[in-house]
Amino acid sequence: MNRSKMLTEGALFTAIYIVLFLVAMLAPLIGVLAMLLLPIPFIVFASRYDWKPSLLVLVATLILSALFTTVFSAPITVLMGLGGIMIGSAMYRNLSAYETWARGTVGFVIGLVLLFLITQLVLDVNIVEQINAMIDQSMEQSQKLMEQFGLTDQAAEQLALVEQQMDMLKNLIPVGIAVISIILALVSQWLSYKVINRLENKDYKFPPFRNLTLPVSLVWIYFFALIFSFFELDPNGTLFLAVSNVLMLAGLLMVIQGFSLIFFFAHQKNKSRVLPILSVILAVFVPFLLYLVRILGIIDIGFRLRDRISEEKK
Repeated sequence: MNRSKMLTEGALFTAIYIVLFLVAMLAPLIGVLAMLLLPIPFIVFASRYDWKPSLLVLVATLILSALFTTVFSAPITVLMGLGGIMIGSAMYRNLSAYETWARGTVGFVIGLVLLFLITQLVLDVNIVEQINAMIDQSMEQSQKLMEQFGLTDQAAEQLALVEQQMDMLKNLIPVGIAVISIILALVSQWLSYKVINRLENKDYKFPPFRNLTLPVSLVWIYFFALIFSFFELDPNGTLFLAVSNVLMLAGLLMVIQGFSLIFFFAHQKNKSRVLPILSVILAVFVPFLLYLVRILGIIDIGFRLRDRISEEKK
């Protein structure tokens, strides 16, 4: 390994990150795009030199970003750096696209958890309390608005229902972290594929969505969480929180598997791509259909349904 080249590229990608961060902070119109590009320097560097040198680049980036921007950039830099390094390291090891996506998701989960801890312990900002305060303020404003229109009786019932739903959402913060991490990893990996393919003339790409197959262990995790959900658990207890989040996240993954099966079936039967795409759109607008798609995902993983579809085609 050319150490001089590695140091040069490390400095270059650090500078690129700082420029992108400044653009994200100072240019609102293109700031969102710049924010999505923040993991790319770490991904490209880690894909070439693996995770150990990349951690040194992350430390250097933390120091320089604090000097050139603000100390408040540290949580964002940790988040983007860890997610990017996990994706790049997986690419360095020539893992499959979906394995790389999974590792990137883990990196962003760790980054988001550290972001919570840094903002609370170092910056003295409790994100959960901020969310609770925003919800309480919104509830108060809604109550006053309904009272102004003379809807006092209806307001009590409506607000009680909304408050119950808000409490449920508070308990699902871990699922929110996981979903955000999944999306961040997917977008970052897709963008990095485009960049690396252009820079290094490679052919990184995601395999067709119809080939996505989640591990069988996910069915058992979902099954046991479902059983625990039938027991009367303390709504404020840790077990209730864990079961609710596991059930929600596993159910979401089953839905993704179900949609993958629909795309696979359409491909095997030589149907138009429009049909599975329409099924996704329809399910979004008719939530009940998501339950049916989830059942399809469970059957596909547990009973190898797509294998039987393939055999029928033969």
